[in-house]
Amino acid sequence: MTAEAAETRTDSPDGNPAASRVRRRGGRWIEHWDPEDETFWAEKGERIARRNLAFSVLCEHIGFSIWSLWSVMVLFMGPEYGIDPAGKFFLVAIPTMVGAVLRVPYTFAVARFGGRNWTVMSALLLLVPATVAAVVIEPGTSYSTFLLVAALAGVGGGNFASSMTNINSFFPLRKKGYALGLNAGGGNIGVPVIQLLGLLVIGTAGAAQPRLVLAVYVPLIVVAAVLAALFMDNLAPVTNDTGAAIDAAREPHTWVMSLLYIGTFGSFIGYSFAFGLVLQTQFAQTPLQAASLTFIGPLLGSLIRPVGGRLADRFGGARITLGTFAAMALATGVVIGASAMKSLPVFLVGFISLFVLSGLGNGSTYKMIPGIFQALAVRRGLAGEAAAAYGRRLSGASMGLIGAVGAVGGLAINLAFRQSFMATGSGTPAFVSFLVCYAVCGAVTWAVYLRPAARVRRTAQAPAAEGEARPAYAEV
Repeated sequence: MTAEAAETRTDSPDGNPAASRVRRRGGRWIEHWDPEDETFWAEKGERIARRNLAFSVLCEHIGFSIWSLWSVMVLFMGPEYGIDPAGKFFLVAIPTMVGAVLRVPYTFAVARFGGRNWTVMSALLLLVPATVAAVVIEPGTSYSTFLLVAALAGVGGGNFASSMTNINSFFPLRKKGYALGLNAGGGNIGVPVIQLLGLLVIGTAGAAQPRLVLAVYVPLIVVAAVLAALFMDNLAPVTNDTGAAIDAAREPHTWVMSLLYIGTFGSFIGYSFAFGLVLQTQFAQTPLQAASLTFIGPLLGSLIRPVGGRLADRFGGARITLGTFAAMALATGVVIGASAMKSLPVFLVGFISLFVLSGLGNGSTYKMIPGIFQALAVRRGLAGEAAAAYGRRLSGASMGLIGAVGAVGGLAINLAFRQSFMATGSGTPAFVSFLVCYAVCGAVTWAVYLRPAARVRRTAQAPAAEGEARPAYAEV
């Protein structure tokens, strides 16, 4: 154990005499945490926060890989498995649905068990879907068995909610956009990484060796859990607060942001799971050809997510989000045109653009969440640490709900593709519905967070004291 690790195990970072309480609780508990205090942040807070961020990214990264496992496994499932394209789309949709549901309890597990403790537990849970998949992935296994095992992979989707809630508590508001973007982007990269591994296996060992993919991930899961146990910390001030969940659920902005996150993250994860199947079904690509292309979009979308957060820190999340939805609608139009022309190159340009834009929007929307609740705190007369605590409390609770609803968007995308291909043999009707969704999300972003008349009305409802800065949601 490093000297720094020992320090955080026995002492609170500000030097308060809380060591006896930490030792009594056991594990790596930090009793006092105030990232908004710039002196505290410069002296100790930033170092500790960055260390926790690094290992959070690792565990979330593997969680995303396991969550998207079946988008890779279906590429290995040839005619001998007896599953048609519609059945495969439904198979990859099941982990999305389970992961979306699990995001709510995973959010509150951080406060119940501690961020470090739950990271270790949730990482070890990934062993279940990985090892069970290795047992059943062979021709002759029933479709119902595949559905059940695919559902187990949903635990990887839950990891995102607990990881984001945990990291949100470590960083000050001024750095949340980049930190949350980096945490989520590093996790999202788990999708293209497992797809690249699938490509490597298909290209070298052939499409009959899916177990080689799982043979890589089982030891990686163990390593990630051990590193989290050794180097991450629990924050004692993040207490189990069921009232925060109720308050967040009552706040209309939670549900507005859920809708916007359906448009950004729902698109990212839904397209990530469906990309290979769309290429095989609509453009008759072989498993190797599909696998050689599917990783590109998720990789670029993951890498740009921190950029979206950083741009939101600088220019405002609402502005970046609105621009993103406008561009996503345009890219969807390109995809629809390419489908009509049956042009694979143009289709790839439009589809990969959707990945990039959804990643950008993922970063900007998650930056908006803490900013919105901070602004609400100021409007209600809070200031300083009281406002920051209020913002952390409700933004952390709302992230689980927003992340869960956003993940449901991924389920909707896969089900839309399934229905579209069953009815017409093409994904075009599904893309038309996605274009309408992006138009709606863009309109909501403008109406709620950017429209000048709405901003004036909010100010009139809660006038600020003389000389006090009025919070503008457009600046979140």
